[in-house]
Amino acid sequence: MKTSLIASNKDPMGSAIADFYAKGCAAKLRVFSSQFDEDEIPADQLFRTFDEMPPLEQTALRLAEGKILDCGAGSGCHALALQDMSKDVEAIDISSLSVEVMQKRGVKQAYCVNLFDENYLQKFDTILMLMNGSGIIGKLENMGTFFTKMKQLLNPGGCIYMDSSDLRYLFEDEDGSFLIDLAGGYYGEIDFRMQYKQIKGEPFDWLYVDFQTLSYYASENGFKAEMVEEGEHYDYLACLKMV
Repeated sequence: MKTSLIASNKDPMGSAIADFYAKGCAAKLRVFSSQFDEDEIPADQLFRTFDEMPPLEQTALRLAEGKILDCGAGSGCHALALQDMSKDVEAIDISSLSVEVMQKRGVKQAYCVNLFDENYLQKFDTILMLMNGSGIIGKLENMGTFFTKMKQLLNPGGCIYMDSSDLRYLFEDEDGSFLIDLAGGYYGEIDFRMQYKQIKGEPFDWLYVDFQTLSYYASENGFKAEMVEEGEHYDYLACLKMV
């Protein structure tokens, strides 16, 4: 798995976050994939308040306790909400532009760090991986590396709150059956690339994982997965605890 940070000239999302913070608006943050049509992420969604967050995210923030790690914190919306709840949170992101915005917005502990950096060895009671937080795992083959890192970072009795989506609905036929190519790779492994204005990011892998598959890999790596809450459209919030 990659352990590097994002260079500012290759950071579309960080650039969009920086523009929106400075100007109150931003151009289109375009998203490309070999598997889907072009899409875009509205920058204002990256700055949502607690009341504007989906119910799954609100639940995770309410349940988070002790020393909390917010992974891939972006503009810091989750960290700020946790601070408003008087909770102790450390926010990390691989984008220096995003971390600078977090700091300006008042996130007290915001650092430019890659979660998988071997030198990053803090200890936490709760690790939050929200906004399809399973994505940073990239591929199923990285699950072992991911859970090894989680064991290094979690205090005894600690847990991970992760949300994700089961993309099988994209393969649903009119009769309710699912047309998934079992000979191909896992259907939740997606490749993405982003662009903001003339700033083009490097391609990256993103993992959407169904709960049964997550539970299997968790059990194979010394964790237990519990379903906390299901969303309205194949999305869910899971709690992962060491056993």
